[in-house]
Amino acid sequence: MSRGLNKVMIIGHLGRDPEMRYTPSGKPVTTFTVATSRTWNSTDGERHTETEWFNVVAWGNLAEICKQYLTKGQQVYVEGRLQTRRWEDSEGVKHTSVEIVASEMMMLGDRRDSSANQSADSTDVESVVEDEYPF
Repeated sequence: MSRGLNKVMIIGHLGRDPEMRYTPSGKPVTTFTVATSRTWNSTDGERHTETEWFNVVAWGNLAEICKQYLTKGQQVYVEGRLQTRRWEDSEGVKHTSVEIVASEMMMLGDRRDSSANQSADSTDVESVVEDEYPF
């Protein structure tokens, strides 16, 4: 029996605050972007940095938690699967989008919750696991 594997794990910083909406059936869905960077030295000793941006989609309870607790600039761990969507707009232009459908999220580093009045040097990690919902 052959099986496939589609699993992605990233650690990066949110590029914008999460945006939440609801499907016509009432399911919450939250989208946000995460930037990951890598740094290396070339053979001539020059330092290089490369940043990769990921679109992330969370569904259900995980979507609500992402919207409530995540903010732009915050470091986060996201685990899920890659999904490619293809569509054609009203002018006939074809589009493709690759995104991570999140199944788990952990907040890393400082947790900035103004209502909790936590000190800036406290570290808090929250983990959420959610069943995947199809589009």
